[in-house]
Amino acid sequence: MPPFLLQITIPLLLGLFHFIGPVPADLGADGGQLSPCASPAHCASATWQVADSSVALEKLSEVIKTTPRTEIITKRDDYLHATYSSRIFGFVDDLELAANDAVTLEARSISRLGESDLGVNAQRLENLSQSLDIQ
Repeated sequence: MPPFLLQITIPLLLGLFHFIGPVPADLGADGGQLSPCASPAHCASATWQVADSSVALEKLSEVIKTTPRTEIITKRDDYLHATYSSRIFGFVDDLELAANDAVTLEARSISRLGESDLGVNAQRLENLSQSLDIQ
């Protein structure tokens, strides 16, 4: 089977069997804050101090757009929600970024399914922070 057919067929089949999982009910910035992680085993969060949170959010938006298997679902001046799909099984993780104020950017990445993400969400946030030159 050609590789492009596998790339289309596998996520479709996983979606039919609900391996994609439900959208988390606690998405969104409530009062300017993202929801806390209920479990660090399948969720990671970070707060970054930046020179300008709007500029940082836009920069990360561009990084996310060029990342394979990602889709930006919601984008506003102060908030972004994107989904990442795993390469083999098509498991979906949700990423949220919120500009809390002029110099604070909050991030949360959470898996929709499973008890452990094997560190994928924390690594995603680390990679995004490196895009902003945050250590």
